[in-house]
Amino acid sequence: MGTQKKEKQRRVREGDTRDGNLRVKGENFYKDAKKVKLLSMYKTGRAKRNARGEIVQAAALQSTDAPIARVDPNRKWFGNTRVIGQDALTHFREAMGDKKHNSYQVLLRRNKLPMSLLDEKDQTESPTANIVETESYASAFGPKQQRKKPRTMAASNLEELAQVTQTDEKVYQEKQELDATLGLMGGSFLDKDDFTQEAKEAIFNKGQSKRIWNELYKVIDSSDVVIHVLDARDPLGTRCESVEKYIKSECSHKHLIYVLNKCDLVPTWVAAAWVKHLSKSYPTLAFHASITNSFGKGSLIQLLRQFSTLHSDRKQISVGFIGYPNTGKSSIINTLRRKKVCTVAPIPGETKVWQYITLMKKIFLIDCPGIVPPSSKDSESDILFRGVVRVEHVSNPEQYIGDMLQKCERKHLERTYEIKGWSRFEDDESLVEKASMEFIELLARKLGRLLKGGEPDESGVAKQVLNDFNRGKIPWFVPPPKDEETRTGEDKKADYKKKRADREAAKAAATNEAAAESDEWQGIED
Repeated sequence: MGTQKKEKQRRVREGDTRDGNLRVKGENFYKDAKKVKLLSMYKTGRAKRNARGEIVQAAALQSTDAPIARVDPNRKWFGNTRVIGQDALTHFREAMGDKKHNSYQVLLRRNKLPMSLLDEKDQTESPTANIVETESYASAFGPKQQRKKPRTMAASNLEELAQVTQTDEKVYQEKQELDATLGLMGGSFLDKDDFTQEAKEAIFNKGQSKRIWNELYKVIDSSDVVIHVLDARDPLGTRCESVEKYIKSECSHKHLIYVLNKCDLVPTWVAAAWVKHLSKSYPTLAFHASITNSFGKGSLIQLLRQFSTLHSDRKQISVGFIGYPNTGKSSIINTLRRKKVCTVAPIPGETKVWQYITLMKKIFLIDCPGIVPPSSKDSESDILFRGVVRVEHVSNPEQYIGDMLQKCERKHLERTYEIKGWSRFEDDESLVEKASMEFIELLARKLGRLLKGGEPDESGVAKQVLNDFNRGKIPWFVPPPKDEETRTGEDKKADYKKKRADREAAKAAATNEAAAESDEWQGIED
């Protein structure tokens, strides 16, 4: 009796309401009901067959018998649909072609247009694109063909062939730079001529690592507006054209604008000329980053508000800052926030990872580490003068002083360091090295930086000069392009002075000639 009572309590405790005589098929001492149910589930995935191997019961999703189905009788099947004719499609395509490359106009509702039909791929790059224009189909194929193999070149004469060759060469060069950029690989590669580029120090490959490029792509993907920060002293040198091309081709819905930072280090006419020149490509603003005394802050905030109003259907927009190292991306964010929210330093590589900052309720800012697109055209001096690498990590910094002297005016160096007397090299470039050594020696003795025996500390002085050059203590800038549209007031004034001098010289020559003739006639009369 005690055993039966314990068994009854066990069933109540375990929630077993079955009668003791009822058992699941297959349940025994080794398999309980739960284990038997699990094993039976494993068998349901197989079809049941008879002794002859014929399928008696199909497995799940194996049966070929399907239930009778019919379309739901809805009036929407017979209503009007959104269709477009060829005339309307051509009109849209022409309108989009005129406005597509204009960075000052924005397409508001992309979902209302058949963008897949409007975006036609350019087939002119194919070698067989114009084959029907150069030669008819009947002369190449059929019973009246004049040759065995069709010509697959898209050139009908020598001039077109030369033009096609130049175009292919340009495309190849762009592809090589794009592969080096998007492939996240810096350094040299093997050219068609079977020679490698000049080897560079490892320090000059900074800003090209895979980690940096991953940070850049995260910023681009997360941004609705991309701000490309340029150095006003060398805007074209700090411009990442490969990144711009990537945004234009892969992220055409994102807005790209230029911010010309450090405009306080160049004359006003230089900044105005560069803004006018760069505005042909994308909207450009001049900016001076400073928490207390900034320039261009109101214009930039107003522009960001316009983008926020443009995308009023979104809760917020994100603005990413990209560009070369040490161009002032973090300083611009601090200026917009009017306090220090990003770590800044006058050395490259201070920002390591991307960072989200709230500007206002509907506008967020994203700080990005500086990136350096690899280019075969940039020398070590160009990379160093753009502030990409830290001067203290460069070996033999005195070898770059000659290039620095060529970029700066002599009067600015004399005024900054209060020294004079190094050789002039404007007429003879072979004297650049001699002038650089004399400049370093004069400055070392001026500053008292001497080694044992009174020898000048060339390396230490060169590092100090290069740091002053990169940090704006020495005035220098790359002059803007001088075309007819971007001619400045000083250029026009110089042209006016030259023309006036020519007129005065011609007038003086005519006066002298008249005086000489009068003297000659007077001599004849005498």
